[in-house]
Amino acid sequence: MLSGILESHGFEVASVACKHGGVPKEEIGVKDAEKVRPGGHESMCNPISQAEMLNRHGCQLNVVLGLCVGHDSLFFRFSDGLATTLVAKDRVLAHNPIGALDLADTYYSRVWGPDRSAVGAKIPAQGRRRKA
Repeated sequence: MLSGILESHGFEVASVACKHGGVPKEEIGVKDAEKVRPGGHESMCNPISQAEMLNRHGCQLNVVLGLCVGHDSLFFRFSDGLATTLVAKDRVLAHNPIGALDLADTYYSRVWGPDRSAVGAKIPAQGRRRKA
């Protein structure tokens, strides 16, 4: 959703997933009983690798969406481009701070730019202008 909104305003978007460059938690000494879901594979995030990947793409502005506190700090430290947080990870409230993105096709439809239809969005850009 966020990529589409940014692209509708003319931004070129490159993304990297949370687990990019991740390693099994056991490699850093986490015991199975200490995992979120014991008995299965869990990877640690690698925010340094994430920043390096975006650096290779030449990103000038990085918008962090859902990195854990601490991981975001490492990402900022190793990011060549400016970086800002849009949403911090919030497991307790089911990531509620991103409600505006969840409602981008309804209540918050004004977040879309004039070129929304060019990025394959569901609702055409026509009729989205607010009256002055």
